[in-house]
Amino acid sequence: MRLRQIEVFHAIYTSGSMTNAAKLLHVSQPSVSKVLAHAEQQLGYALFDRVKGKLVATPEADRLFGLVSNVFEHVERLRHVSENLRASSAGKIRIAATPAFGVELLPAAVSSYLRKYSDTVFEIETLHHDQIAAALLDSRIDIGLAFDSVPVPGLATDSLTKAEFVIITHPDIDLGGDRISIEALADLPFIGLSSRGPLGQLLTTYLEKSDVRLNMTVLTETYHIAKALVAKGSGVSIVDSITAHSTESENVRHWSLDPPLGYSIDVLRADSMPLSVLCRRFVGHLQVVIEKHLGNRMA
Repeated sequence: MRLRQIEVFHAIYTSGSMTNAAKLLHVSQPSVSKVLAHAEQQLGYALFDRVKGKLVATPEADRLFGLVSNVFEHVERLRHVSENLRASSAGKIRIAATPAFGVELLPAAVSSYLRKYSDTVFEIETLHHDQIAAALLDSRIDIGLAFDSVPVPGLATDSLTKAEFVIITHPDIDLGGDRISIEALADLPFIGLSSRGPLGQLLTTYLEKSDVRLNMTVLTETYHIAKALVAKGSGVSIVDSITAHSTESENVRHWSLDPPLGYSIDVLRADSMPLSVLCRRFVGHLQVVIEKHLGNRMA
């Protein structure tokens, strides 16, 4: 079967009639009928029978449909990727980041970058790690920003810098010392973070190894929500440094973990598509902004 025949067969099979298939394909009904007739002639058997005025798939069509669906999905993916590649025009940076980046750090980096290069256009999304990976593989975005990213076939990862988790408390709580162990949190209401994503899994493993039973009162997927609850005096939490050092910190105090729990801040890209000069320039700018945000000196 030729590609056009596969497309027409798939449309008829899924829509139930030639009229509906013609609407899906934006062609005339005689055109659909002609392509189907050619396909059946080449195959040597019928794909549909007319029963009481309706098209009914033959047993041969039912067996073919599974294979045709796989081919059709790959063709649709190819079409989708090709359209996204066309959208990746010069002067545009398409970027996706996890929510912790997207709330404050990424907007700050984009704003300061645009003051230098005002002719650049940005498209920004906030996605979870697995969604970022899918968007990169579909060529929907050029750059992904994530924490401690896990290897994904087809993607390349570059680490911008290293950072640590920190304990955050309301200013009224004094844990004492510079580095605080998990044991010091055992009797306090604890705001936990979901284990979804690499960063959440890293923290969950760390807490499980401590053998300390925390008094979990709230569980949330969003680190900024955990921080807001801490600022309201609802408990203590452990969050990434990006969230901890965001500007909404007037009613939040930071404490270092003992032992420390580190993670990487990564840029993800499709390994088949090296970053453009424009994207590389923004990544360099972003690295400076992150280091400044964390209070680190550039190496």
